[in-house]
Amino acid sequence: MSPPLRILIADDELVARKRLARLLAALPGTTVCGEVSDAQAVLDTVRAGGVDVVLLDIHMPGLSGLDALALLPEGGPQVILITAHPDHAVEAFEHGAVDYVLKPVEASRLQKALDRARVRFSPPPQEPVRLDRLPIPTRQGIVLVAPETISHATLEDELVTVFTAQGDYLTDFSLQELVDRLPTEGFYRVHRRALLNLAQVTRLEPLETGGYLARTARGHTVEVSRQSARELRRRLGLRRGGEEEPGG
Repeated sequence: MSPPLRILIADDELVARKRLARLLAALPGTTVCGEVSDAQAVLDTVRAGGVDVVLLDIHMPGLSGLDALALLPEGGPQVILITAHPDHAVEAFEHGAVDYVLKPVEASRLQKALDRARVRFSPPPQEPVRLDRLPIPTRQGIVLVAPETISHATLEDELVTVFTAQGDYLTDFSLQELVDRLPTEGFYRVHRRALLNLAQVTRLEPLETGGYLARTARGHTVEVSRQSARELRRRLGLRRGGEEEPGG
């Protein structure tokens, strides 16, 4: 479970600060770490640390909220502008505000803004790891399969089977996970239930549907959908009329 967002409330009006504090008290995953009434106090509090999100009013004495937003340090807290004036939104977003909420603030709208701020703290999705060997757990142990030995993989009854030169293996990988882990060159999702290694194909036989029946070196057949057939023809440099075989 992620820690609560530490929120600094910045508004020169006491009533507005108390209203925001009340709303936040009813929202999960939040804690108020401070209340300030001017932009300079915002900058001082942020420099001291311990702030994740600033709920920032625009019109305050001295520096405005937009001035403070522009002066916040790189990598500082996320800022949500809270204001009664709709005409500063473009400038706010140009300075990096995560959201722009108009007064009077409703709980649902505040929650949506905080959700946006929370996403900014989420780590970026990791790139899928492409492996030199594909690990496939079996009853006898984990089989490490060289990608070039894989001819195809198919989905049948919610189970994926990987067909290789050494044998066929059931795997917990989905077809999309196989696509993510195998080399991008040569492997194609040719059907919603099939993945094909074109290097292992000896013949593409046209079907009345506009697709192909791919024959592998081991004699298996794999259906290629009409849409995927168009992509294969493009990659092979074929025109629609001439159904030539790869490699011959």
